[in-house]
Amino acid sequence: MELYCIGYAGRDKEKTLEHIEELSKIGVPEPKSIPELYHINNHLLTTKKSLKVIGGETSAEVEVVLIFEEDGRISVTVGSDHTDRSLETVSIHKSKQICEKPIAEKKWKLNDVMDEWEDLRLYAEVKRNGKWVKYQEGAVSAIIPFEEIKEFLNEHDVESKGAVVFCGTVPLVQGFIYGDAYKCGIESKTRNESIELEYEIERLKEY
Repeated sequence: MELYCIGYAGRDKEKTLEHIEELSKIGVPEPKSIPELYHINNHLLTTKKSLKVIGGETSAEVEVVLIFEEDGRISVTVGSDHTDRSLETVSIHKSKQICEKPIAEKKWKLNDVMDEWEDLRLYAEVKRNGKWVKYQEGAVSAIIPFEEIKEFLNEHDVESKGAVVFCGTVPLVQGFIYGDAYKCGIESKTRNESIELEYEIERLKEY
């Protein structure tokens, strides 16, 4: 199994470029391409309910996740590209390698939600000081279309069978929040159901 994250996958290229420029002002290096593909250590993929992190500047990033099953079918679920924001100023790729990537255990068959792919809703909440607040929200239509995702993976010679691909995220409601726990979900109005994951953050002691 191979694990990948597609970064800078926003459909609105102008907004994506604006975001890149904003990040560059705080020292985050510009991507080599838009979108950008990151090959991630597959041992970071987890269904655990608690993540051990270094430092106080890591945060969730809710993403729609495609699972290319060994039998050729494709499944859909939700995951969090949890990332070390301080390390992003050194290397975005390295920042993604330092944190585990939580993924929900429940999944849908892609064929069952393909007709509403664009309308699937991604959302995330963050828990801070004992209170849950809205963190991210938006439709999958905010990221590049499904066909472009497949073409992008083919262009990079990704062997899809057995791969797990984090396909992109939706806007933050009010900037990065480094919380104590995160809740991420993907909602299908047609099916009248959601897939959710929730996990706590445990910060490792520094001596």
